[in-house]
Amino acid sequence: MNTEFRLPDLGEGLTEAEVVQWLVAPGDTVALNQTLAEVETAKAVVELPSPYEGTVSALHAEAGQTIAVGAPLIAFDVVGDDGEASTAGTADATQPNLVGYGAAPTATGRPARRARRTGSRTVSADTAVLEAAPHDAMPSPSTDRVIERPRSTPPVRAHAKRLGVDLVLVAAEVGDRLITRNDVDAYAERVGAIPATAALSPAPTVAATTSSDAGSTSPHRETRIPIRGVRKHTAAAMVQSAFTAPHVTVFHTVDVTATMDLLARFRADPSLGEHRIGPLAVVAKAVCLALGRAPGLNARWDDAAGEIVQYHYVDLGIAAATDRGLIVPNIRDADRLGLIELASAVKSLAETARSGRTSPAELAGGTFSISNIGVFGVEAGTPILPPGQSGILAVGAVRRQPWEHGGEIALRQLMTLSLSFDHRLVDGAEGARFLKDVADILEEPGRALLFS
Repeated sequence: MNTEFRLPDLGEGLTEAEVVQWLVAPGDTVALNQTLAEVETAKAVVELPSPYEGTVSALHAEAGQTIAVGAPLIAFDVVGDDGEASTAGTADATQPNLVGYGAAPTATGRPARRARRTGSRTVSADTAVLEAAPHDAMPSPSTDRVIERPRSTPPVRAHAKRLGVDLVLVAAEVGDRLITRNDVDAYAERVGAIPATAALSPAPTVAATTSSDAGSTSPHRETRIPIRGVRKHTAAAMVQSAFTAPHVTVFHTVDVTATMDLLARFRADPSLGEHRIGPLAVVAKAVCLALGRAPGLNARWDDAAGEIVQYHYVDLGIAAATDRGLIVPNIRDADRLGLIELASAVKSLAETARSGRTSPAELAGGTFSISNIGVFGVEAGTPILPPGQSGILAVGAVRRQPWEHGGEIALRQLMTLSLSFDHRLVDGAEGARFLKDVADILEEPGRALLFS
C-alpha cells in the first residue's frame, strides 16, 4: 500500500524546511527510524528518520528545495504480512513521530539499499546514517570494494560543492577524521578549484546584467542569494526585537589583567589536565553571578499576559557564527555549573555549532545571552536582543594598552563590555549595576566569593 509521509513540525512551530540532501532514492528499502534526509530548518540541520518500513516509491522534493510543514515529502510502499499497510506493527505507530522520537524498531540488522551500478559492475551500498557526521558506504569508481563516504557535515559538503571540490580526494589527504571547511579551502587553493556553477553554466541565483561602464568587462554584476534557513529566521527575529523592545546599550572598559594572569596559571596547572578555561568561560561565570543581583536582566516581557516573567535559573545563550549564519544555542542551568563545567559546555557548544549539528532543542529558550565579538578582533558593539530576552552582553577583544594602575601608567590587558537591555524591564541603574558587577569580577576574580 502506498503511504505518504508529510514534513512534520520539527520543533517550536517552524513552518518550513529545506531539503539539504536525500540519503535514500526511489526503489530503496528502508528500515524503521533509518535516516531519510537531512533537512535545514530556520534553526538547525536535523536528520529525518523514517516512520515506516518499506520501499521508497517517490520523493516529493529535490535537494535544495524548501517545503512547508505538512506538505508531502516522501512516499513508501508499506506492506505487512497480511498485505495491509504496516509500520511498526501497532496502530499507534501509523502516526509518524517528530524527529528524535521515532517509534520502537521491530526490524533487526542494517537497512538494505538496492544495488548501485558502477560502470559494468554492480555493487551493493548501504546508506544508513551511522554517525552524526555521515560517512555512508559508497562504491569505489576503480574497484568492486565498497569504500566509506568522506566524513563531513552538511555545511562543509555544501561548501565543497560550491567550490567544485570532490570530498573523496580531500579525504585521501586528511585520512579518516572529520573533514572541515579549512580542509576544503586548503585543497581548493592548492589545486585551483573553481566553483561548480562556474564550471557548468551561470547559476540561476547570479543575475547577468549589462553595464554602461566602458571599463567593465564582466557580464555578472551582482549575485542574488535566496533568503532562507538561519539567515531568514535571524533577520525576522532581529527586526522583531529591534522594533518591539526599546534597546539601551551601555559600555564599560575593564582591566582584566588579573583574570588573564589567573587563566595562565590554570593552563600551567597539571591538576586541571586537559581542561582549557578561557576568558569567555570566566565572563559566563561572572554573568551568572551578577544576574542574581539583577532580576530584570534575567526576565522577559509577556505582552499578552501583561506580566514580567522573572526566571530563577539561567539558560545562557552563547552566540555562534557558523557557515549557515548566526545561531544562539543555550547552556541549560548555567548558573549551577562550576567554572570547569562552564568551560567544557562553551567548548562543546561551539564545536557542535561549527559542525552544523546544533539541534532545535538546544536553540530554544534562553534567558540571557553573550556575544563574543572579541574573537574577530572587535573591541565593542551594540548587540541586538534575542527575542524574549531582556539582556545581551557583547565581549570585546582583550588588548594591551596604557592604563592607570596603582597611581602610574602601565601596560594592562583591557576588555570592553557592551550591555544591551530592554528598557521596559530594566532601568539604567540596574543595567549599570549589573555591568559593574561583571566588570568587578573580571578585574579581581576573588570578588566572586562575595556573591551568594
